[in-house]
This record gives sequence, structure tokens and C-alpha cells, in this order.
Amino acid sequence: MSMTSVKSVLDIRDLRTVFHTDRGDVRAVDGVSINIPEGTTLGVVGESGCGKTVLALSVMRLIQIPPGEILTGQVLLDGIDLLQLNRTEMQDVRGKKISMIFQEPMTSLNPVIKVGEQIAEIVRLHEGKTNKQALAYAVEMLRLVGIDAPEKRVRDYPHQMSGGMRQRIMIAMALSCKPRLMIADEPTTALDVTVQAQILELMDELKAKINTSILFITHDLGVIAHFAQAVAIMYAGKVVEQAPVDSFFSSPLHPYSLGLIEALPTMTEKWDRKKRLRMIPGNVPDMSTRIVGCAFQDRCGYVMPICREQEPELIEKRTGHYVRCWKWV
Repeated sequence: MSMTSVKSVLDIRDLRTVFHTDRGDVRAVDGVSINIPEGTTLGVVGESGCGKTVLALSVMRLIQIPPGEILTGQVLLDGIDLLQLNRTEMQDVRGKKISMIFQEPMTSLNPVIKVGEQIAEIVRLHEGKTNKQALAYAVEMLRLVGIDAPEKRVRDYPHQMSGGMRQRIMIAMALSCKPRLMIADEPTTALDVTVQAQILELMDELKAKINTSILFITHDLGVIAHFAQAVAIMYAGKVVEQAPVDSFFSSPLHPYSLGLIEALPTMTEKWDRKKRLRMIPGNVPDMSTRIVGCAFQDRCGYVMPICREQEPELIEKRTGHYVRCWKWV
């Protein structure tokens, strides 16, 4: 489902990841197909439990087995299927060709190792640099991500830094080997809005500088509007809408997408302080039970009889704009 003629960096085809539990199989990622062209950012959006993080962990091959299992699909990075690589080959890919930034850096950074050493370890492993060369490179990476006095900060421990600085350290680690793909799993959620804006601007600048592509996972459509070139909306383990950002925000097609956009607060001169934001009724369905028809049926204001009988396919309604909804068939 390529939305552009530009070379594809990541091409996910019919990916299915389940977790085997006592209550049954939880279909966390259920037939997802997405494409990220070179040098672009794809935003993956959805509420908690929709499968966003499991999608990222599946790409990285970090699903815990058991209880998790990648059943079917392909994850093509520059044409190479990561699901066919053995453990050693996949270790060579992580950090060098694909890197990941997690939501809370304090839980991802080792608290008893200096930040410079944590960056240096990556380039020693993947780039074959000496200890001295790797530490000097770590200083340069800290300078690149805008940390003052990097020669001093390289000797600091994570707890000596603010949340924004720790997130910059994570970005420095993620970009240290100039990866083809960077996965960012809600990297700015724990930060205040000013620092969040700085981090997003930094990621955008570095993306252009090293020509990497970004898979950006978030629940914040406002971030996607300013940061991504394309957006994929996930619901109950499936992509229900995928489109270029401009097309998506000007004319969203799926009722779930419409609900997410209408739930966004807007600050205008005509803003009514007493007006309540729209709320999407109901809850995400139990993914361990078999769903007949569309998974959004019980929360949808446009539901039709066929929605409860048969699941819709993902179709291209406009150029590059895909939707999974009987309303548009």
C-alpha cells in the first residue's frame, strides 16, 4: 500500500501478532500493512490498547515469546524481511539499522552507567570504534542533540539530568549509528509542552540531516499534524484509516478518526468555554473474543446491519487515502 513512488524504507505486509492467554488469544496486531517512504515520518495514532506499541515491538522483534507470537506477515526493511532473520542477524539490525526511543527515558537508560558510556557502547558494538573513539563520538552526539557542555555531561548519570535532557540522550543513542528507521513510542508524553516542542523540532532536524525515516507512535493528533507526512489510525489491532496528513485532517473518512479529531480542543476567537468536547462512547472491544463484523460497531453513530455481519476491507477511497468502513464501500 505504497502512497508514494519514493523508495520504501519500511514495508509491513499483513502483520499479525497474538498473545496466548488463559482467556484466549489476544490479537494485538491483526493484519496490519503500512509503508514508510525514505526520509518521511508516519504517525501511528490510536487510544491505549489499539496495538501501537505491539506493532513497534514486532518490527524490532522484541515480542516476548511466549506468551507472544508473530503469526504471519512480512516486515521488510530496505527489502529484507526481518522476520526471517535469526537472533544474531537481528541483533546486528537493532541499533544500527533500526533504533527505538521509548516513552520514559529513565526506565530505558541504565541508572548506574554514565550516559556517555551508554552511547559509546552502541558505536563500539556496531561501528567497531575503540573506547577513546567511541567516547569522543558520544560527545559529538550530545552536541548534535543540543546538550550544553557535552564534554562534562558525557560523564553524568541519568538521574543528574532533567526529563528533557534524558530524552535528548535517548535520541542521541537512537541516532548514533545513523539508522535507516527510527521508532519513537510516545517519546514526548512525559514532557511539558515547551520541552515537547523542542524535542519534536530536534527530531525533525536530525531526520533531514541523516535521511532517516520515523515511525512515530502517539495518541496526540496535534503532534501528528505538525510532525508527520502521513498518518495511520489503529483500532482494535487494525489500521482503519491511512492517508497523507493534509488529506486526513481536511477530510477524515472513518467514524473513529472523526471522533478523535472532534475530541481535540481548539483555541479560536470564537471558542466557547462552556462547549463540551465530543466523547467517543463505549470502550475498546475485548481482543480475546471473536468479533463478528466491524470492531467499531458498538461505538459508531453510522452503524448499519452489514457492520455487524461482515468486516470491511481496507480500500483506497482517494489517491493515497485508505479507509476500512462500510460507509464508503
